[in-house]
Amino acid sequence: MCNLYSLNRPQDEIRRWFDVSRDSAGNLPPMPGIFPDQMAPVILGGREGRELTMMRWGIPGPKAYGEQPVTNVRNVKSPHWRPWLKPEFRCLVPVSSFSEYADTKPRKTPVWFALDDDRPLFAFAGIWRPWTGVRGTKKENPDRVEEEHRLFSFLTTEANGVVGPVHPKAMPVLLTTKEACGMWLEAPTEEALRLQRPLPDGLMKEVARGERHDGEAQG
Repeated sequence: MCNLYSLNRPQDEIRRWFDVSRDSAGNLPPMPGIFPDQMAPVILGGREGRELTMMRWGIPGPKAYGEQPVTNVRNVKSPHWRPWLKPEFRCLVPVSSFSEYADTKPRKTPVWFALDDDRPLFAFAGIWRPWTGVRGTKKENPDRVEEEHRLFSFLTTEANGVVGPVHPKAMPVLLTTKEACGMWLEAPTEEALRLQRPLPDGLMKEVARGERHDGEAQG
């Protein structure tokens, strides 16, 4: 389960690569370690073009499981997730690398994966939803006030041969071409869900090991 990723490419490069026409994300710093419940950039589609904006990572899960925030979604047939798989609730989560934890002793070891050593941009296949409740750290929301939020998660699939030796259960759905990104944002649901598959082994690699952050800004 991917609960750590990084985004270290320049903001202008993010806008260009994802064909963003509106940027409401503010000034993005390098983000070498993005963790659950943090604010992070996502890209929305729409009739007026794509928007780069900020959302909080983790959508509440089913009531039967306590509505705990879910960062990774695998079961797309679940009635809980189905409403958010419509095109208007799909998003792209820009990424330069992501981490899984190797089951080492005495503590688990972060292992970072990217498309190659230069950490070029790609996207997780994301979903988002509006939600009202208490979120954020105690520093962000010390009085634990209910507020309106926009929350995102992303899809996972079976692990490929690169991720599997570290985390055999699953890996994120990676979108590495502009065509795949457009399909995820715009295609009918059943067609878009064909993208829920592991990336071929030859298109990615392990790039670092041992730290809970990955690199600095590039370019």
